Amino acid sequence: MLKNALPEVITKQVPGPKAATIIARRENAIPGAIKCVYPLVIDTGEGAMIEDVDGNRFVDWVGGVGVLNIGYSHPEIVAAVKAQTDKYFHGMFNIVTHEGYVELAETLNAIVPVRGVEKMTFLANSGAEADENAIKIAKAFTKRPNIIVFSGAFHGRTMLTMTMTSKKAYAHGLGPFPDGIYRAQFPYLYRNPAGMKQEDAIDYYTQSIYRVFEEASPAEHVAAIVVEPLQGEGGFIPAPLEWIKVVRKICDDHGILLIADEVQTGFCRTGKMFASQYWQEAGAEPDIITTAKSIAAGLPLSAITARKEIMESVKGGTIGGTYCGNPVACAAALKVIEIMKRDHLDQRAREIGAIATARFNSWQDTYAVIGDVRGLGAMIGIEFVKDRTSKEPDPELVAAIVNEAAQNGLIIESAGVYGNVIRFLAPLVITDEQLTAGLDIFEKAISKCV
Repeated sequence: MLKNALPEVITKQVPGPKAATIIARRENAIPGAIKCVYPLVIDTGEGAMIEDVDGNRFVDWVGGVGVLNIGYSHPEIVAAVKAQTDKYFHGMFNIVTHEGYVELAETLNAIVPVRGVEKMTFLANSGAEADENAIKIAKAFTKRPNIIVFSGAFHGRTMLTMTMTSKKAYAHGLGPFPDGIYRAQFPYLYRNPAGMKQEDAIDYYTQSIYRVFEEASPAEHVAAIVVEPLQGEGGFIPAPLEWIKVVRKICDDHGILLIADEVQTGFCRTGKMFASQYWQEAGAEPDIITTAKSIAAGLPLSAITARKEIMESVKGGTIGGTYCGNPVACAAALKVIEIMKRDHLDQRAREIGAIATARFNSWQDTYAVIGDVRGLGAMIGIEFVKDRTSKEPDPELVAAIVNEAAQNGLIIESAGVYGNVIRFLAPLVITDEQLTAGLDIFEKAISKCV
């Protein structure tokens, strides 16, 4: 079976002839702005494996950019989706109530670690929609106009969320942008200012929030502070717990809501069902959590969860949408959560992360181009630099490694403000043999490209 197979490239190069033909058709039919980064065309996916149209097999460490924590084509999810489609595909939730939406909301209310006893959830279609709706809710509850986001942040590509997103390559030429979004510095500890002691870093990054209050928006006008527990596009940078505790206190002191963007970190990726559980254990749980990506095994679905008083502050008609909480997607999500709990995929994420991190750390002794290894659970970033003293980013090397790995059956992806980080997002159902095969291909690619 493909889900237990190992990577194997049988064509002289990738893309093979069939894939090359389809990629050429893609170039003629689809805007080039939607880049074709990887030279493969999927035919079948199972577990952590892809087979392309030419019969090449790849182990996938991208997983739809964090969408496939449960893997490709999980048979129980396939069965749940088929059972729902036999009944009906769609019923707009404003028109007809369907039990799957209600049950999924109840399930999320029980497990999502937001502050409060009584919780409510509503559903949308994508991470960007979830983040945008979270901002609407925060403004409705606080009656305030502004929000604070951070350097390195990625929150989406809608007009509001690409304004929230730090890297303006995602928004080039698309302004003017919405007002009321202000940016503080995220604690990117590997790139602290020269000479800064680690013990001084938390205060340094905290002060950047106070500078926003002083220079951009008074605290009494800020509705929410939005944080990724571990930045994704920004370079797989974990938010230090000591800093999160300070941010939580700032929010409490000034009546600001703390929003955790768990679009990529949610659903067992970081070693817990939600990364915000680490915050909760430190007494700093958020007020609102947004989730998406792996929530429904690849079907479009996202969720916004908060305590009841926050949710009930929203006026009728201001949230919702035609496809929000689609019944087929809800059926998939309910089965995803059931399987993740039953099979302890949070624990599996910690096991995978320990194996991969140990190997990545060992490479630092051999390859001076590896500047930093960091992450939580099975969400790990490896930062490549031209030398460790200057820490000058090396995006060209990363691009070469990504391409070389693909030629040998491993799919990996870059990230980071400078494009010099390789992210690890392998499906949590990956076998130990597949993980080892991927690590071997990755190391060979580094060795060849340096």
